[in-house]
Amino acid sequence: MQPTTRPERPFGDWAVETDPARWQADVALLGITHSEPYAHDPQPNDQTRAPDAVRRRSDISCYGGRAHWDFDLDTNLGAVLAERTLDCGNAVRGPEEYGEYATRVQGYAERLLTAGAQLIVVGGDHGVTIPVLDALEVLGTKVYIVHIDAHLDWREEVGGVRRGYSSPLRWASLRPWIAGMTQIGLRATGSARRGEVEAARTYGSRLFTANAVHAGGLEPVIASIPADLPLYITIDADGLDPTVMPGVMAPAPGGLYFEQVAPLLTRLGRRQRVVGMDIVEIAPEFDAANGITCITAGRLIVNLIGASGEFRRRRAAA
Repeated sequence: MQPTTRPERPFGDWAVETDPARWQADVALLGITHSEPYAHDPQPNDQTRAPDAVRRRSDISCYGGRAHWDFDLDTNLGAVLAERTLDCGNAVRGPEEYGEYATRVQGYAERLLTAGAQLIVVGGDHGVTIPVLDALEVLGTKVYIVHIDAHLDWREEVGGVRRGYSSPLRWASLRPWIAGMTQIGLRATGSARRGEVEAARTYGSRLFTANAVHAGGLEPVIASIPADLPLYITIDADGLDPTVMPGVMAPAPGGLYFEQVAPLLTRLGRRQRVVGMDIVEIAPEFDAANGITCITAGRLIVNLIGASGEFRRRRAAA
């Protein structure tokens, strides 16, 4: 299997390994830079730079390392992080056709999942989620999707392109190993039309607008997520309010707050197995001068893997 590209710096000063044959980890981070491009947007946009931008600001999101106290997790960081954390570099598209690249990305994800790693993906736009969804089949079990986003992402195709950033949740709905999904933070307008909304509802997706979360809190959201299934969590940065994550291509006011999303991830991670998570659609060019969008992404990653570490230890002790 072709090596990945070495990152500018590792996330959280983790060990780096770009040779898939040597990937052994409890938690592994993989940057995926490209998805299938649309004719109206043929060149990679600024989001391809996000994996390394998030890593650069991990000096803040993981400040001080394992010995330092983490007030989000109420313990020192080393007590909750996995012993074996690995930065697997970036899956960068070369001159190959997109289908060949997607197969390569799927292979990377399958390699990590079959090795038992919790997979953390940093995109790229939301189309990078699609080959990861395909890779989930190797787990041999149904997986439930938790989706945080301003947009529904349920287009069957856009201009003949089926694996672009407007389609990952529609794609998930067609995979037999996906048990269902909860979609959170929906608001304003995007690529969805009445037909896509009706298709999502017919499928059985549980839809929560951002206003519904602001008014009703997290309990209805958490109650909609089966506690007895493994989860894959996909987060579009524009699902959060632009006051929290301003570095996105399509900001929409009224989004979710860190104080809502971080506790949601922590509760789910402590409650059940989370096989992986991605954070996508960060555009570093539009981030604040201090990189707060990338810092926030790093904190969401740390909160999730810290909570998942608690779940793993509790299950091992049972």
